[in-house]
Amino acid sequence: MKPVYKKEYLQIGLKISYYRKLRGLTQEQLAEKVNRTPAYIGHLEAPNISKAVSLDTLFDIAVALDVPVYKFLTFDE
Repeated sequence: MKPVYKKEYLQIGLKISYYRKLRGLTQEQLAEKVNRTPAYIGHLEAPNISKAVSLDTLFDIAVALDVPVYKFLTFDE
């Protein structure tokens, strides 16, 4: 991950957390749906960890959460 995009990756992680909780899923349940580990989901969502996510994984998460993928890529100023 390029350091210049750190803020955007953090926002993606926070949005994943928001929509996951909105759907009533645990990190473990989401991880199972997208074939990742709960630790991986935890790292994506953690506000103090910058973790890159591939587009394939982001698409999988969007499908699992029934959220249009663009919602994760619309950034606040």
